[in-house]
Amino acid sequence: MYNVSMRQMLEAGVHFGHQTRYWSPKMAPYIFGERNKIHIINLERTLPMYFEAVDFIKKMVADGGTVLFVGTKRSARKAIREHAQKCDMPHVSHRWLGGMLTNFKTIKQSIKRLKNLETMSEDGSFERLTKKEALNRRREMEKLERSLGGIKDMKKLPDAVFVVDVGHEKIAVHEARKLGIPVIAVVDTNCSPDEVDYIVPGNDDAMRAISLYAEGVAEAVLDGKASIPEVAAGDDEFVELDEEGKPRKATDARPARKRGTKKRAGARKKTPAKAAEAAAPAEAAAADSKSAAADAPAADAAPATEAPAAEAPAADAAPAADKPTDAPAADAGDKTES
Repeated sequence: MYNVSMRQMLEAGVHFGHQTRYWSPKMAPYIFGERNKIHIINLERTLPMYFEAVDFIKKMVADGGTVLFVGTKRSARKAIREHAQKCDMPHVSHRWLGGMLTNFKTIKQSIKRLKNLETMSEDGSFERLTKKEALNRRREMEKLERSLGGIKDMKKLPDAVFVVDVGHEKIAVHEARKLGIPVIAVVDTNCSPDEVDYIVPGNDDAMRAISLYAEGVAEAVLDGKASIPEVAAGDDEFVELDEEGKPRKATDARPARKRGTKKRAGARKKTPAKAAEAAAPAEAAAADSKSAAADAPAADAAPATEAPAAEAPAADAAPAADKPTDAPAADAGDKTES
């Protein structure tokens, strides 16, 4: 954990500032007093500000952000490099190149060149060159590795910059401020905290103190990564995000599936209705055709009933039907009497 006690800070020498003649008046609120012409930093102010800084880093990393570790002075190089590699974050520990942030497009070209040289050294391309050419390529690769090796995997600008010694890394702080990148920095009594967003008043020269700061920031980064919700392998095609942009959990995704089923059920119910609507014009057309057909024969049949020619055969046909039926009956009666 990145929780640090005041006793640990005292043992690491965080409370020791610079000589009183080199002090910056803007650091007066964080100075407890002086002893043997050396300013003593008030750890009661340092501890809560340190926790505020690491909490900010943890939340930012949990949201998918990156932190750039910067410490190029001799006493900070080793601690910055080790703890940045521990939490898999970019770092600058050799020398800050001008424009490393503000001219990142050009820096990426140098990183591309470094990766090409590394590929050539691995696949044996250097062996096909002359000795002088191979030696020059190796020297170029080593030089780029010292300057850009810590940021060769950084695809974009960092979301925050952690700096040790604001005075020594003033170019890095200025570039970060120009781009609006938050700066978390250890500020000693001889530096101005004006361009720093999250100040950690403390000793920026002692190796134990620097290691304590870097370790705390690295632990905060690891905690932030651990709090990122994991997405299942089968759900990588579509991930629903909440209002803050974080992936929703499985329980939050259930209502979405229910809504989807309701929509499908509604679609089935609408299908007969649509069919009925489509059949309605056809039925209406059929009804109109039937009514028209019924009216036409009725009109033609009316004159036929009124015509006398139709009545005459009917009247004549009635006696004709009676005569054949009566005659056999009479004949049968005569035969029985005889």
